[in-house]
Amino acid sequence: MPGEPSSRISRLADALRAMGFTGEIETDSALRAAMSTDNSVYQIFPDLIVAPRNTDDVIRLLGVLDRPAFAGIGLTARGGGTGTNGQSLNRGVILDLRRHMNRLIAVNAAEQWADVEPGIVLDDLNEQLRPLGLFFAPETSTSTRCTVGGMVSTDASGKGSRIYGKTSDNIIGLEIACAQGLLASFAPEPDWAGPMLARVEAVARSGRAAFVAATPKLNRRFTGYDLERACPDNGGFEWWRLFLGAEGTLGPVTRVRVHLHRIETEKRLVVVGFGSFSQALASALPLMADEPTAIEVMDERVQQLAQAAGILSRLPEELRPKGEGRVAYIFLEFNGDDARLLDGRLAGCLARLATLDGIGAVYVAKDKAEIRDLWAIRSAGVGLLGKVDGLARPVAFVEDCVVPPEHLAAFVEEFLAVLSAHGLGFGMYGHVDVGCLHIRPALNIDLQKDRETLVSISTAVFELTRKYGGIFWGEHGKGVRGAFLAEWIGPEAYRALQGVKAAFDPKGQYNPGKLVSVDGEIMGIATTAFRPFNTTEGDPLERAFRCNGNAQCLSYQATAPMCPSFKASADLRHSPKGRADALRAWKAARDRGTPQKVDEADLLGVLDTCLGCKACASSCPVQVDIPHMRSAFYADYYGRKGRPFGDRLTIWAERWSRLQVRIVPLVRPVWPLVRYLAGLLLQTTDLPRHIARPMPKTDRIGLDELSDPLPDKTVLLFQDWFTALFDEDVQRDAIAGFKALGYRPLLVDMLPAGKAALNLGAMADFKVMARRLAQILNRAAASGAPLIGLDPAFVLMLRQDYAKAGFDVPDVLLPQEFLARQIAAGCRLPTARAGLSATLLSHCTEATSLPQTGALWGEVFAAIGVTLSTPATGCCGMAGLFGHQKRHQAVSRKLFDMSWSLHMKNEEPVVATGFSCRCQAERLDGRALRHPLGLIADLLG
Repeated sequence: MPGEPSSRISRLADALRAMGFTGEIETDSALRAAMSTDNSVYQIFPDLIVAPRNTDDVIRLLGVLDRPAFAGIGLTARGGGTGTNGQSLNRGVILDLRRHMNRLIAVNAAEQWADVEPGIVLDDLNEQLRPLGLFFAPETSTSTRCTVGGMVSTDASGKGSRIYGKTSDNIIGLEIACAQGLLASFAPEPDWAGPMLARVEAVARSGRAAFVAATPKLNRRFTGYDLERACPDNGGFEWWRLFLGAEGTLGPVTRVRVHLHRIETEKRLVVVGFGSFSQALASALPLMADEPTAIEVMDERVQQLAQAAGILSRLPEELRPKGEGRVAYIFLEFNGDDARLLDGRLAGCLARLATLDGIGAVYVAKDKAEIRDLWAIRSAGVGLLGKVDGLARPVAFVEDCVVPPEHLAAFVEEFLAVLSAHGLGFGMYGHVDVGCLHIRPALNIDLQKDRETLVSISTAVFELTRKYGGIFWGEHGKGVRGAFLAEWIGPEAYRALQGVKAAFDPKGQYNPGKLVSVDGEIMGIATTAFRPFNTTEGDPLERAFRCNGNAQCLSYQATAPMCPSFKASADLRHSPKGRADALRAWKAARDRGTPQKVDEADLLGVLDTCLGCKACASSCPVQVDIPHMRSAFYADYYGRKGRPFGDRLTIWAERWSRLQVRIVPLVRPVWPLVRYLAGLLLQTTDLPRHIARPMPKTDRIGLDELSDPLPDKTVLLFQDWFTALFDEDVQRDAIAGFKALGYRPLLVDMLPAGKAALNLGAMADFKVMARRLAQILNRAAASGAPLIGLDPAFVLMLRQDYAKAGFDVPDVLLPQEFLARQIAAGCRLPTARAGLSATLLSHCTEATSLPQTGALWGEVFAAIGVTLSTPATGCCGMAGLFGHQKRHQAVSRKLFDMSWSLHMKNEEPVVATGFSCRCQAERLDGRALRHPLGLIADLLG
């Protein structure tokens, strides 16, 4: 299916601007690559991306598309892009509703409803509603990034739907946009809408009986063009219900009126281990008698993946698998306002559990924070399935079938027999209380035979759902699986759906090729273009191909470290997913000799906005390490092109930084001039005002002295070149802090680690520096003294990037790791006076790569008698040189304001572990933060 000619798209963009469209209108190839995928195996490159700021923009867009000159150009609305079946992928124009149209418009707490724009993220909405004691259901596994508009589009469901219903059960009205204006179910009907709605009602009523006869009566009911609910038995016509689950094929939704539930005050969560998945599955029906809000299951395969990822370490000890043991888990949640009644139901559940086969450990959680953490383990299942190694990986295409719960065991048995007949592995998790399991077979979509297998399995499972009175699309929408819709609903009902489509979309422009078509083709599960699935094993861009669109990197939360550039811009191309899409498209075209769809200039643009925090390397379920892949791309690109002067100067400065440290006494007097010139040459601002003075010789150790005998309780302190050149305070604080704790710190003469060179893809320079530093670290380790790195970015580079580059280095600990180990070994630290407290702000790379960092510092401060709070924060916005570069000032400041500036108002002592973070706080707020070791030195001094 070819895209539109670029000249026609250019004229469309010009016409939109002439009409006063205030949002973004873009043809950037990296952005189009980012919008070409979702959480499915498909890829369709759009021609134009528009991001409206308000409903007026949407009306302007529809008015322009209504012109004869632009006939046939499709329009597809997109929210969070978390669809598993290509729901928001198409040619033509993509309407990005998340970027700007993401506001909570109005709340009526008394009547329990709210009006929202379609781009608002589910968790964002519920966070704003929480002070009112209200929430919007259901709870999806992608709640940190899926939008309410997307939930409406696919009629999303999730945990607790047996009690709270699907999305469609919690919508009480919609506003849609047409070329003529807005039409809302909760506002007077405009004159122009009357004839259209009359046509819709006539065809809806004509096909209602056939529609009802074809749709099973299930909790996870069939939706999308819902003729039954649109034409209620008691009369009237609720046209807006046709849009719920219609996936944008009837037109764009611009406002959603949602029904809200009261937050129940009491929660209990029961987590149960079973000896096998079949035993866990069999427990669901009897356990429903105790009326839990939700019953979820996780099979042994997902358990093994979670264990390998370290996630099961968050389970209580008794629930963890023993050795190589395999466990299937059931999660049961109970909610209510009456604790006595709730505990009565819980007691009945526990008694019933004791009678079931295969029962293992049982754990009951009552603390809401613990319940949230335990549910996060189950929610991680979808991401973990994407982390499977090998060319074949679990794929979402038959993973949300729903059957009556009483038939679930038999359905699963036959489903697994289909997979076994094809020799396929799989993982399972899901909502057993409503008869919905997520089963993802492992395929290599690059292979024609596996694409044929996808079709064969889809057909077989479609027939199985019909056999057991179920629905093929129970939770995640239809997308290209809508190709089965006409057969499933029957010819009479389908003709009515076509009539509805023709009335709302007479030109066939809305998400064309999906679900229902009047005279065009419907996209098929095998005829829609697939995204490239693999590249050569060991290729530095391999992880870009493994990005499956799960989109955890698109979390709205300011305090979640991944991904800062996306949080600051709300622009998909400036996210790990967007960058992976662009890199994959570029690499695939090069490998396969096909025309490039991503311009290298656009790719350079999106890589430049990456702060290099490496949150994606640890927080992403499949560890899509964008900084690592950026280095590989830069190495290739600048191997063919001239490197910018500023980059060459930075690489040179790092490589020769040891000499700079040696001549500090000569540089200090002229540093203001050097600083000014460096700012001009590097296009930077606010470079450090002072050069660090050398520490006393008694507190330093030369590289040639590392083999000499060392005093008792010596700790060797290593630093990066920025700390050595510019952070005199942390050098003094580290020495003073360790001395106050009873150690003999020695600051090792600095050798550059090569971080700047690596970030810029200067691999030869990086390897020279890394090889020399690795030799020194191994020599230091032979002394037997602990090796401690002062800056988190430096230490974590040694653990992550040196290992990837093949350099063997000994353990270099962060201060809190070393001190916590000492405490665990029985070491007693000196104590400060009672009643002291402080706040710690962690470096974002440290917080993601070492999630327990706050807890470790908490142990250290508790050991000296100080209470430490460790609030969650996102990136401070500095990230080495990034925050100093003039082109990044707006992003840098916005990130600081999003989650760091609030803590600057704290009256108690605030400490920060990262040099960049301390620089940013002083630069943007004027507050000089100390390193934790400096505060320890003060408190114990």
